[in-house]
Amino acid sequence: MKRFLPWIIVAVVVIVIFSWVKGINNTAVTLNQTVEQSWGDVQTAYQRRNDLIGNLVNTVKGAAEFEKGTLTAVIEARAKATQVTVDPTNITPEQLAEFNKAQSGVSSSLSRLLVTVEQYPDLKANANFLKLQDELASTENQILTARTRFNEAVKPYNTHIKTFPNSMFAGMFGFKEKAYFNAVEGADKPVEVKF
Repeated sequence: MKRFLPWIIVAVVVIVIFSWVKGINNTAVTLNQTVEQSWGDVQTAYQRRNDLIGNLVNTVKGAAEFEKGTLTAVIEARAKATQVTVDPTNITPEQLAEFNKAQSGVSSSLSRLLVTVEQYPDLKANANFLKLQDELASTENQILTARTRFNEAVKPYNTHIKTFPNSMFAGMFGFKEKAYFNAVEGADKPVEVKF
């Protein structure tokens, strides 16, 4: 029995180390999947907004002939926003900044559209327009919630792969830090609304 004792100890140590490293990897995989699902939720919320914008623009277009520049800006911003894609497996701060910039353009032009609409009382009373406006407000809340949940999913993932000793193995398994959603540049300044 004494002859096998060193082999038994080595086997136990190998099994313990294997289980420990496997746990680090599997936890990182699980947390990464949660981040990717949260990113999918963010994209779904933005897609809902883009779909609603088309309906809103068509309703406004049909009900009033007004500043074409504002309408064109909304359509162009929506087109730009749908072209920006982010790889959920490798979300970098640069990709999120580009995505935020495109979505910020949509928000800005949409705000101008809604301010312009204030000048058209018939349109404001249009039931379809009111319903779309409510849906858009609801969608903006969904976007905020999805972005918040994304950041909440990124935190445990980043914490897991950056804490020692996990950080030694995370790089070997190809896990990289994910970027958080931040406010768009200038969001700290008050919004000026002009009629």
